[in-house]
Amino acid sequence: MDQSYQKLYNDLRLRGKSPRTIECYEKHLFKLETYYHKTSDSINENELREYLLYMKDVKGYSESFFKQAISSFRYFYEKVLHRKWGSLKFIYPKKEKKLPDVLSVQEVRLILSRVRLPRYHAILSTLYSLGLRITEGLKLTVHDIDSARMVVHVRSGKGGKDRYVPLPEKTLLILRKYWLSHKNPVLIFPAPGRGGIHCPTNKEYMPINSVQIVLKEVVEETGIKKWVHPQTLRHSYATHLLEAGINLRLIQEYLGHSSPKTTCIYTHLTSQAQTSAIKTINQLMSDI
Repeated sequence: MDQSYQKLYNDLRLRGKSPRTIECYEKHLFKLETYYHKTSDSINENELREYLLYMKDVKGYSESFFKQAISSFRYFYEKVLHRKWGSLKFIYPKKEKKLPDVLSVQEVRLILSRVRLPRYHAILSTLYSLGLRITEGLKLTVHDIDSARMVVHVRSGKGGKDRYVPLPEKTLLILRKYWLSHKNPVLIFPAPGRGGIHCPTNKEYMPINSVQIVLKEVVEETGIKKWVHPQTLRHSYATHLLEAGINLRLIQEYLGHSSPKTTCIYTHLTSQAQTSAIKTINQLMSDI
């Protein structure tokens, strides 16, 4: 089984998949193994079908999570183990049309004001003010910060699409202050290690789950009832820019979206945009 996992890992890397995608594929295979108490390569097609039904009917996982699982199993059993299972060909989960929760500017400020540890305040402030995915923020290096041009070079792991985003002056001050606390020559957000003593030399960035846990705890402390995770800060950034009148095409570039359709979701998340549209439509129709 180790050889199968290694082949899966190597194939995904050669295809340019991000570390998070690879981790996701492995996570779903591990869940499958835990359910049956045996290795993934010893599971047959009927067992896989039963597990997918268990995910859908018993656990009630979201469609996006279910879709991730199917993609993982498809790749592993078809590409790695070369099994021609019909079940994996006709399963297509229904596409969700849910809109994500978005924080108001006041809610973002409240959350950030309650983050006590400097490293978490710095990374969460950075994720919001630059509109970054969590891995993009955690992987920022000293050389990615261009204070002369006031931009940040974002090295995206998703599709390998690098981009530049504007660097607010306040964010630059936050990043400088935090970096001075550890002075790691490469990483801005190095993993602290036990007691925080490894920050200056660590070559690994801060663990993703630690940021997620801190944000969840702070949101619960504030009493905000929305479902908030690091990606919510990115959604909020885009929505707030749109509400401030920033062109949607420019927001698309800042977020690193390949298609404008992806960015258009934010027009549904802002009441100000809807109000402005209704006002414009009324003006156009007033003389008819």
